[in-house]
Amino acid sequence: MATLIFYKPFNVLCQFSRDEAETGQTLADFVVIPNVYPAGRLDRDSEGLLLLTDDGPLQHRLTDPRFAHPRTYWVQVEGEIGAEALEQLNKGVSIQGSRTRPAVSRVIEPPDVPERIPPIRYRKSIPTSWLEITLTEGRNRQVRRMTAAVGFPTLRLIRHGLGGLTLEGLQPGEWRVLTAGE
Repeated sequence: MATLIFYKPFNVLCQFSRDEAETGQTLADFVVIPNVYPAGRLDRDSEGLLLLTDDGPLQHRLTDPRFAHPRTYWVQVEGEIGAEALEQLNKGVSIQGSRTRPAVSRVIEPPDVPERIPPIRYRKSIPTSWLEITLTEGRNRQVRRMTAAVGFPTLRLIRHGLGGLTLEGLQPGEWRVLTAGE
C-alpha cells in the first residue's frame, strides 16, 4: 500500500483523468505511482497538501465527516481583517443555509511560500491579510465562503496541514511517500 503527500500547485485539476474538453494539468502530470487516488479534494484555484492513497479504508477515514480531521489553511484575504471577523470565523458562520463548525483562526505574518503562478492580483490601495484557519469539516469551497461571509474575500488559499502532516520540505508539484510513523 502507498500513501503520498503531494503539494498541489495552483490551477491543477484534482483528478488523474482528463475530460476531452478539459485543459490544463491534472495529478497525472506530477504523480507516477499507479492506483493512488486523492483522499479529499482541493479546488483548481487552491494549492497545498493533498494526500493520495491506494488504501480504501484510509481514504474513507480521511474523507468521512464523522472523523473530523483538522485541516489547516493559510489564507490571504483582501483587506485588514480584525478581531470581530476572526471571532465570527471562530464561532462558525452561516454559509449555504447552514452554520459551519467553529474554526480556529488567527492572523499570521505572510508565510514563506513559493510565488503563485500566475500571481494574485495586486492593488496598491487595498491591503491584504494572512490568516491561519483550522477546520474540522470540509464543505465545498468552505474557506472561501467563510472569509467572504465575514467581509474578506480570499485571494490565495493554501492547505498547509492535515492532522499532524504539513507541506514542510515540499515545493509545488513535489510529492513523497509517507513513512510508516506518519
